[in-house]
Amino acid sequence: MEQSIVGTVILALVVLFVIVVIARAIQVVPQSRALVVERLGKFHSVMFAGLHLVIPFVDRIASRVDLREQVTSFPPQPVITADNVVVSIDSVIYYQVNDPMHATYEIANFIQAIEQLTVTTLRNVIGSMDLEQTLTSRDQINGQLRGVLDEATGRWGIRVNRVELKAIDPPPTIQQAMEQQLRAERDKRATILTAEGVRQSQILQAEGEKQSQILRAEGAAQAAVTRAKGDAEAIETVFTAIHEGDPTPDLLSYQYLQTLPQIAQGNASKIWVVPTELTAALNSISKGFGVGEDGGTKA
Repeated sequence: MEQSIVGTVILALVVLFVIVVIARAIQVVPQSRALVVERLGKFHSVMFAGLHLVIPFVDRIASRVDLREQVTSFPPQPVITADNVVVSIDSVIYYQVNDPMHATYEIANFIQAIEQLTVTTLRNVIGSMDLEQTLTSRDQINGQLRGVLDEATGRWGIRVNRVELKAIDPPPTIQQAMEQQLRAERDKRATILTAEGVRQSQILQAEGEKQSQILRAEGAAQAAVTRAKGDAEAIETVFTAIHEGDPTPDLLSYQYLQTLPQIAQGNASKIWVVPTELTAALNSISKGFGVGEDGGTKA
């Protein structure tokens, strides 16, 4: 009875051992992952996505490497610019492991190495720029950082795809001074725009008045010309009618006498100039009515 129990236990242990061996021998690697395998403590192979077999107790998985692109954000780092201003810079690194073996054996902790290399490169790059250049040259800083990091991490089996500066924060006093400067610039631009608007308005108003005066003068000139033409035509018509009617001196004298009351209207003082021809015409009219030169009436 006891022997059967011992046999059963041994059989169970053997079965469990076989299950463990099979479980350790079969390795399923997910997509975009890689396994670095050592055999007897020495690098043996890299297993990529799929089903793989290893020798239990002989082969060992040294590391599991993620081959997807990864993003790492580093904490703010104080950096001194060329004009001795301390700025705080946050950076983000986008990287991808290309060679799992080199990423495992060439560097102990590539994340920490990339962080320290980023801080050192930032200090070197920004140390040659003043504050204004630092704030306006992000693309240039990103390019220089990526070049240095890509060159250094290439032998680690890592490719740096992109480097971004999340924030560049100068000291609070510098920020206040920059805000005041920006506010002054905005006020200056607003004043200039207002003055330019007033100037343009005055110019347009002057141009409008000039055009209005020119148009009024042209209208007055055209009206004067039109009136002169009308008067000339009227005089010509009257003159033609008189000559065509062939008036006698008696008729002209009579017409003059009819016009005298209209001329005499008004309160202004008037001086009468009577031509000799008119006197002769009046004498002829008197004779026509039978009045003699001495004032008497014909018999």
